[in-house]
Amino acid sequence: MEITFLGTSSGVPTRSRNVSSVALRLPQRAEIWLFDCGEGTQHQLQKSGLKSSQIRRIFVTHMHGDHTFGLMGLIASCGLAGSGQPIDIYGPKGLKEYLFAAAKYSYMNFGSRLKIHTVESGLLYEDKEFSISCQLLKHRVPAHGYRVVEKDRSGMFNLEKAQALGIPPGPIYGKLKQGEVVTLEDGRKINGKDLCGQPEIGRKFVYCTDTVFCDGAVELAQDADVLIHEATFAHQDADMAFEKMHSTTTMAAQVALLAGVKQLIMTHFSPRYAPGNPIQLDDLKQEAKAIFPQTKLAYDFYTHEIPRRREEKNKKVKVAT
Repeated sequence: MEITFLGTSSGVPTRSRNVSSVALRLPQRAEIWLFDCGEGTQHQLQKSGLKSSQIRRIFVTHMHGDHTFGLMGLIASCGLAGSGQPIDIYGPKGLKEYLFAAAKYSYMNFGSRLKIHTVESGLLYEDKEFSISCQLLKHRVPAHGYRVVEKDRSGMFNLEKAQALGIPPGPIYGKLKQGEVVTLEDGRKINGKDLCGQPEIGRKFVYCTDTVFCDGAVELAQDADVLIHEATFAHQDADMAFEKMHSTTTMAAQVALLAGVKQLIMTHFSPRYAPGNPIQLDDLKQEAKAIFPQTKLAYDFYTHEIPRRREEKNKKVKVAT
């Protein structure tokens, strides 16, 4: 799993930062899942080297333009490029009407390749490898955060151990690889987990923007490997943050701390903290790190790989007779 930030500014683009969009690349599936799609996202994709033809799912947090104005251009370009793969788009009420109204007046035909899903808190999608859920956040308009969970994988099957135990090859190996307990013809019971290496723990990715500090974000981010959380304002501008229903750096850090995440990456920065201003982004970083040391600041085209984790395992093969 690899994250690429395509836009890290709030509200409006700047010379160095486009508006909100994050790409989650899943190399094992040759897919990209996009989170928000602000104006200019398709240009950012081209500059990043990511392939728009691999976009399979798009998740929209809320209907503000800095998170949605790039959708129609991206969809149109994908169609003109001949990438006719299906795309599932998830977002709040109003998203479907917005897209179809824009398509009507721009004479665009979506055909059958787009599926638009209106989200509610809870599980949105699940397959053998991943599950995706969302949670309502706290903003001026309905906004949802998203959580992607990769399912655990069994460790590598030790064929030599299986042969040394006299286990006959065949369908039984498949069951053992899945970690099942099997009974051999001679009555021995063998736990497949004891013949596999350390299991790979599924990775967890969480995306929360736009929101002021809320319990929904803490719940969504529990035990995440990476939490992407907006940090529009510095701590001293907390009054403004509450007024506009956005987060400060310290709010983002508190969510990460309470949720027990491993890495916090802050984004969605106000242009007021650009170079030359009294408070700059490095000051925002230090504010957050004082609460949650594992904090990074995102910037456009920053790529972060989420490493795999393995479960600790120091067990001998157990054979019951």
